[in-house]
Amino acid sequence: MATRQGYLQSIKRRAFVNGLDLMGFSTHQGFVSPDPEERKRNVERTIHQMELCYTLGIPTMRLNTGRWGTSESFTALMANRGIEPALEGYTDEDAFGWVIEAIESLIPKAQECGVLLGLENHWGLGRTPEGVLRIVEAVDSPWLQITLDTGNFLEDPYDKLEMLASKTVLMQAKTYHGGGTWYTLDLDYPRIGEIMHRHDFAGWVSLEFEGKEGWETAIPKSLKTLRNAFS
Repeated sequence: MATRQGYLQSIKRRAFVNGLDLMGFSTHQGFVSPDPEERKRNVERTIHQMELCYTLGIPTMRLNTGRWGTSESFTALMANRGIEPALEGYTDEDAFGWVIEAIESLIPKAQECGVLLGLENHWGLGRTPEGVLRIVEAVDSPWLQITLDTGNFLEDPYDKLEMLASKTVLMQAKTYHGGGTWYTLDLDYPRIGEIMHRHDFAGWVSLEFEGKEGWETAIPKSLKTLRNAFS
């Protein structure tokens, strides 16, 4: 039976012989909890994920803040445009403290492994550019920057994307051919490309297709759009 180490190295080998770069590792964790043991478990999980990154030779890893979990479902969260109330007795101010403390504790391992953490503008405290920047600037480490998702600002995205552009180390570019599951955005990628060029972004642009059209036609169209916008 193959060991975990052997399995991970087989992934590296397969990627290399097929000319693929393993350039980003997408993970989930949640630090928005009043329970210190829950936050500790998520810190330990994230440390393990960084070790997997290191073994695979992947230079950057997507990081989330987590969210309150007070929405009855993800569909309900999306129906409320990503906004959800805090747990009774707590506020977002409490949560920022928890998240900043947890991420600060990750920085020594990130530096040891050479894994650049990219906090994503996801949901929870990362729903707004102000929230993302508050955390990144508070931690104040070269090992915490931003993974920029073009599809997670549901209204007026361009000014918000520009706020995060200078600290972005990886872009996840969403397309929605055939319509999205929870929502569809008509993103102006030439405009986004101009924003990123203005801020000297030279990193990877990773396609994240969320439409219902078949991949056989949607992926080539999406890649053409992105290459035209970012080349």
